[in-house]
Formats: sequence, structure tokens, C-alpha cells
Amino acid sequence: MELVCELPLDQVLLGDAVRVMRMLPAGSVDCVFADPPYNLQLRGELRRPDDSLVDGVDEEWDRFTDFAAYDAFTREWLAECRRLLRKDGTLWVIGSYHNIFRIGAILQELGFWVLNDIVWRKANPMPNFRGRRFTNAHETLIWAARGRESRHRFNYQAMKALNDDIQMRSDWFIPLCTGAERLRNAHGLKLHPTQKPEALLHRVLLASTTPGDIVLDPFLGTGTTAAVARRLHRHYIGIERHPAYVEAALARLRRVRPSAADALAVTPGRRETPRVPFGSLVERGVLPPGTLLTDRTRRVQAVVVADGTIRAGTIQGSIHKVGAEVQHAPSCNGWTFWHIERDGALVAIDVLRAAGTEPPDPQAEAMTEADRP
Repeated sequence: MELVCELPLDQVLLGDAVRVMRMLPAGSVDCVFADPPYNLQLRGELRRPDDSLVDGVDEEWDRFTDFAAYDAFTREWLAECRRLLRKDGTLWVIGSYHNIFRIGAILQELGFWVLNDIVWRKANPMPNFRGRRFTNAHETLIWAARGRESRHRFNYQAMKALNDDIQMRSDWFIPLCTGAERLRNAHGLKLHPTQKPEALLHRVLLASTTPGDIVLDPFLGTGTTAAVARRLHRHYIGIERHPAYVEAALARLRRVRPSAADALAVTPGRRETPRVPFGSLVERGVLPPGTLLTDRTRRVQAVVVADGTIRAGTIQGSIHKVGAEVQHAPSCNGWTFWHIERDGALVAIDVLRAAGTEPPDPQAEAMTEADRP
């Protein structure tokens, strides 16, 4: 089997998932999203009580006849995913009660490190046909790092912003794809039995990737992962064994218009905030000695001192220490507590950190005293 030296970026590959993945170089992708067969045939749940197939489902699509065969298949494709992931990459796997517990155990045995399990709660679930169980109204996603030591990406602030500035929880209420988003065959039936809504993949990719990252989907189906990745300026590699699904995915991708590049920046998290000592802002004249600081209510004031401390009455120390003492609090984030006035509005000194990392303007440095206003 020939190894592919150049990654087939932004392509949909026709073939068996494991066989194609073995042709790709190790450590080459940033994120994997996998929606593997659900093991429905083994559970006897492909058919309605009248023995008709559930829309879009065929036995070949979910062909396993015993747990051992399904587990061996799962171990194969998960091992390849781990080989292809970069050291700090992450894996998303979605499934239902039919298969997700078996997948979870196997991925842990292979060395993946589980970060979260996400419950996708469906606003419009498919009814239970036999009337002998609760309606199955959710699926489970496992989000795992390649290993325990991985420094995985999580765009925490972006997820918080997406959720009206409230921490994003692990239960996601998203409808099934319907209407024009749902692809259908010539007979009007669902083209793929488990087509995922684009809203779900938008959240997955926004949470764990950044523009330019490479996303692999080894069971691409009709191309939801690739379509969302293209729209968000992520590279994709899709693998699909069913020619009709590949054709549908390619047609779908041709209709996608990528988002404007300047609309793709996500809210940075604390790790991405420049680490600048407060004293460097004083040294560089961003906050010169004598600058008046205040809290957002203007009830407390402090003055910047030349050595990088601040003074509020008889209290002098770091921005954090003084902020805590004037509030009679055990601790304080001085960067967000203290503000300065600019153009009649209060601005947190936290926004000045970026200014403190920029080199000084050489023209301004060269000005003589006589040149200065």
C-alpha cells in the first residue's frame, strides 16, 4: 500500500475508511469527527413493525452481525485516527446507545483521554415505532484528546459568546436537519439515515479548531463535516465508501460559499491573551506614572507609581493586591478591575496588554524635545 506524501486537502476520497487512512502520514490532522455505523442491524432495529426499512437505511450500511466484529472494526479505525492526529489533536465521535459505550471503552484502551461527553438533545426526535421503549431523543458525542498529556485546543470564550455569554454546557439542544438541509434521493426518501445538522458541526469545529486546521471525517456520508469546515475556512479530508454519498457530498460542497475571512476570528481565551507585566506598560508609557485608575463604578481610585505598583490612599502594591484590599476581598484580577478613562468612557486596563507588546514607533522615539508638542 502506497503512502500519500501530500495530504489530499479539501478532497472527498472514495474508499474504505481504514484502508484510506493507512495511506495518510502520521501526525497530519488537527481534529477528527467520526460518525461511524451505529450497529443497528445487530440490535435488530433497522426495520419498523411492518418489516419495512427505516427511511434511508439498508442492511449493507450497517453490516455487522456480532459484537466481536463491530469491536474489531472500531478498534481498527480508532487506532488509525490516533495515528493520524497531531500530538495536541482531538477526536469527536458521535453515536447512540447502540454503540457509543463500546466505542468509549475502546478509545480509552487505545490511549485517548476523554475530555467531555456531550448530550445532543434533539428538538424533533424520530418517534419510537414499536411503542415498547421511551422515544430515543438524544445522541452522545465523546470528545477526547489524543493522549493525557495533549494540550488540546478549546475555544472557551467563543463557546461562551455563542451561548449568550454563559458557559456552554455539555447538553446541546439542536434540531435534526429538516427541510432543504435534509438531502433526499429520487424517491423523496432520506438519502442518508444519520445526516447530522450543520449547526451541530458548526459548534464542534468552532469549539476545537481554528481557521487553517485540518479536519478528518472517516465516515463522511453526505458531507456535513466538509461543508461546515469549508464555510469556516478549515481544511477537510473526507472518506466515504458509498459512491452515491460521495456524489451528493461533492455536489453539496460546490454550493458552499466560505465565510468572509475577517468574520472567522473567535474570542480569545486567557491562554491566548498576551502575558505582559503591568510594569512594562508603565515603562513604555502606555500607563505613565501618575495615571489615574478607577473601578468601573468610579468609587475607588488609585495612582500608577513609577515602579509598576499602584497606590490607593495608604495602600500600595500590585494591581491585584490593591484591587483586593480596597474591596476587602481575598483576591482580585487587577486587569479587569482597574479602568482608565478614554474619550469620556471607562476602559479596562486589560485591553492595553496588546499595546504593551508592540514595539515603539521609531519616528516617535527620534523626535527631539523641541519637536514635541
